This record gives sequence, structure tokens and C-alpha cells, in this order.
Amino acid sequence: MKVTGNIRKMRTDLQDQVQYSLPLYNIIEPGELVDMNALIGKEISIRFEHQINCVVTGKKINKVFGEGMSYDAFMTSPYASPSIIRPELSRIHEGIALRDEEWERKHHLQPHVVYLSKTAGIKVGVTRDTQVPFRWIDQGAVEAIILAEVPYRGLAGQIEVSLKEFLSDKTSWQRMLKNELSEESLFDKKIEIIGLLDPQFEEYVSFNNDITSINFPVLQYPAKVKSTKLDKVPIIEKRLVGIKGQYLLFEDESVINMRSHSGYQITLEA
Repeated sequence: MKVTGNIRKMRTDLQDQVQYSLPLYNIIEPGELVDMNALIGKEISIRFEHQINCVVTGKKINKVFGEGMSYDAFMTSPYASPSIIRPELSRIHEGIALRDEEWERKHHLQPHVVYLSKTAGIKVGVTRDTQVPFRWIDQGAVEAIILAEVPYRGLAGQIEVSLKEFLSDKTSWQRMLKNELSEESLFDKKIEIIGLLDPQFEEYVSFNNDITSINFPVLQYPAKVKSTKLDKVPIIEKRLVGIKGQYLLFEDESVINMRSHSGYQITLEA
């Protein structure tokens, strides 16, 4: 197998074990879709073709901003709106758009969930309900539970912010990749957090106490994580031993975040 194209975030399907597919675009047009699970245990080659194309406009760029964007796209595209990273900044429920009213109504004026997930420790997060469980898979969570269900993004962000003194909203990606997991119960943590919730948010608490378990296709976890960037290491020729979150894990304990390389043109060979 030998394919060339521009990287996009890996697509996922939650089965007994997460199934991964890597989209390789022809600049901004969909191209090959590579079954990554089929490559686990094999020697693979990833060669950077020294070309990066903005995932929004397709133009050649030397440096990426956000996830594969040119500077102009990063400053103007709704995909890089401040309310993506900080949901509490969304104001479309007030009729105020930060960048693109139609886009924000479609994506932010929609039901969202506030959730607890176990990536290493337990963290709090926000996502559209249509992105469950994909958001949890992307962050490398092995378990997740819904804490609250709300009608729009800004409200979910307000709940998340109110809980930051009790819970982190960040993933320790090194511990996540080493599979160093807290032994705390997600259900017990949810009950604890409900007791700490500001009374104005209590009506949104979810009675859904199902815990989603996520099993990643990993043959061995690294004892010490060594992150790789294609800018510095343009050719990777190693045995793939697993995939977790949006990371490829190799036998020598090096890892590469494919999502952070969105827009990079590569040749993948196995």
C-alpha cells in the first residue's frame, strides 16, 4: 500500500475496539481513506512531502495556525472562533455571532453536553451531543459519563467554567498515552460534582448515568513518551504498535499527533 495526500483528523468508530480511518485529501478535496487498524503491528513509512495546504482555503503555507489553517483563516474562520476553545464565550443564543452567524447557529445553538471523562485523571469537558462519543475518543478517554445536558454551547461553557476549581479541563496527554489512569469512579465523581454545582445549573443535570467504556487498539504503551513532529523528522519508518486519541504509537516509544499535522502532505506506505 502506498498513498499520498493531505492529512486530516482521523475518523473513528466506537466498536469493541475503536476503529480508525485516516483521511488523506487532495489539497481540500476528499481522497483516500486509510484503514489504520489494519496497519497496527506492521512497519510503516510516513514521509512528509514538504508541502502544507490550509485546510480551509487550500493555499500553500509555511506555518500552521490552529489545526492546519493559514493565519488569515485562523483569524476569520468560524472553525477557529474563540468559542471553540472557550465555549463560555459563545453568544449566539443572544443573537450575537462572533464570526459567522449561520455557522454558529448550526453548531453552537444546538444541544450540548457537559461531561466527565477519564483520560488519566478525571476532567470536565463540553461537546455537541452529536459529537458523543467521538470527542471522548479523540481525547483518549477510556471512560466518560454525561454530567449535564443543555440547549446551547454558551451555557455548557458556563457550567464548565464553574467547575474548574474542582476539576481540570485539560488532558495530561503524556499520562494518557502511557495509560496511567486514576482509580476514581466516574459515577462517584459525578455524584460529588452534582453536590458542588451552582444551584442555577441544577435543572440541567443529566439522569443518564451510563458510563461509556472505550477500548483503544494498542499492543504496547510507551513507558516514556517521545513526541515527533514532521517538520523536524520528515521521514518516519517504524513499527506501529497502537493508536490512542489522535496519536500513532510506535515501537520505539515515539508518538505523533496526526490531528496537529492537519494540512501536511504525506506519503504513507506499509
